[in-house]
Amino acid sequence: MQQYIYNVQAWLERVKPYVDAETVERLNVELERGDVVRIHEEVTNIYEQIQRKRVPIGGHTLPQLPYAYNALEPYIAEDIMRLHHEKHHQSYVDGLNRAEKMMQQAREKNDYALLKHWEREAAFHGSGHYLHTIFWNNMKPRGGGRPMGALLQQIVRDFGSFEAFQRHFTEAAKQVEGSGWALLVWSPFAERLDILQAEKHQNGTQWTTVPLLVLDVWEHAYYLQYKNDRATYVQQWWNVVNWDDVQQRFIKAKGRVV
Repeated sequence: MQQYIYNVQAWLERVKPYVDAETVERLNVELERGDVVRIHEEVTNIYEQIQRKRVPIGGHTLPQLPYAYNALEPYIAEDIMRLHHEKHHQSYVDGLNRAEKMMQQAREKNDYALLKHWEREAAFHGSGHYLHTIFWNNMKPRGGGRPMGALLQQIVRDFGSFEAFQRHFTEAAKQVEGSGWALLVWSPFAERLDILQAEKHQNGTQWTTVPLLVLDVWEHAYYLQYKNDRATYVQQWWNVVNWDDVQQRFIKAKGRVV
């Protein structure tokens, strides 16, 4: 019995990134009380849910937007959102799936002659797919303002004030060379927030950091509406930031162990 409880506790530690912290804490408390049969059923359900979320090789799909294409107007126009989501994001999904399948084929045939190419394709398209998935959820109609609670406290602790963070993030977005992203990330090693620039999705990152808030400054994200005025696009984008989503990502990120 004690070994079973130990195994479940160890498993709960590993699944923390995928399960809300309250559930993990509650199950650990109930484990101590010894309600093993009921806990076994719930743990089994959690495991099955995680398995259903697992994406098979080459099985990535374009996520639906959590709002209508015109919902972020006037800050981001409907035609930009539609083109950005249906064309650009879909191309990253297609590219990632193809790269994964080709690398699977290489393993099966033990032929790695083109591995460098497909690894690069997977990095480029995979980064594009994952960052865009975060990006859509980082925004919402009637968003903006500032965060609250633990996230705001952490921002003030790490940047001095929300205004200082916002200025830093804005300048990072404006100054990305060529096409790229500005990202607010959580660093598990440093135990603090940081702001990064990433060129071409996969370049300029830091390993182990968790993206919380991301801003796409590739020209396809704003050119139809703002032409080459990236600075205005960045300033207007603050009006649609979904701080609730960023807060949830922050809470989950802080629970990760590296």
